[in-house]
Amino acid sequence: SRIVSVASGAAEIVAALGLTSNLVGRDIASESAVLADVPVTTDAHAVSVEKVLARKPTLMIVDEQTAPTQALDAIARSGVQVVQIPQAWSLPEVKPRITALGTALGVPQQAAELNEQLSITPVTSSKTQVAFLYLRGTSSIYLLGGKGSGADAMIAAAGGTDVGAQASLMPFTPLTPEALAEAKPDVFLVMSKGLKSVGGLSGLLDLPGVAQTPAGVNKRVIAVDDGLLLAFGVDTKNLVNALHDALVDVTKP
Repeated sequence: SRIVSVASGAAEIVAALGLTSNLVGRDIASESAVLADVPVTTDAHAVSVEKVLARKPTLMIVDEQTAPTQALDAIARSGVQVVQIPQAWSLPEVKPRITALGTALGVPQQAAELNEQLSITPVTSSKTQVAFLYLRGTSSIYLLGGKGSGADAMIAAAGGTDVGAQASLMPFTPLTPEALAEAKPDVFLVMSKGLKSVGGLSGLLDLPGVAQTPAGVNKRVIAVDDGLLLAFGVDTKNLVNALHDALVDVTKP
């Protein structure tokens, strides 16, 4: 098969299943080095009919977030088989996603082996209070992550406590000085491009209420690559371990 994978980050799983040579197109969120020569077939996060069909695929992998619907319908009408796999926004959802992908691609055994490799051993929870901030300074978007953001699952797996989830906030809530003052985070977790968009650490500390938190006072910030933090793909296990180590390191006296 000639596979185009436009489900968010799923091309990395396809590669991990041993089918890199079959991949002829990928989504923008699949950024691992092994995929560098595989063309991106989306415009930002929207599927491009022209780019997909130019790759002459026989199979296209999508998930519930893949859009626009009109593009997917047009590609299906051209004769390309379109298969939808589950999304993953938490650790328990990673294995079903990989299993579904392995089934769709005819490599169920490889999927089972990959799931075994990615099994995560729970770490000892700490009292470290972590606030996930979604930042897009160029668009003046500043959000505090809550229950269901995806980051809450990573923080918990790494041994921290997500302050937004603890307060039963929505997945993403507008960032306010009042919310930060109540949450009292020890550490800020951000995405690298988001941090850059606000001008780095100094710009982050200039946002209302940030500098007055324990995390702001101690300048405790952990930045994770945008394509990794919420991908819930083959790098999830390594990311959980790295995040755990970073939390331990940044909170040392």
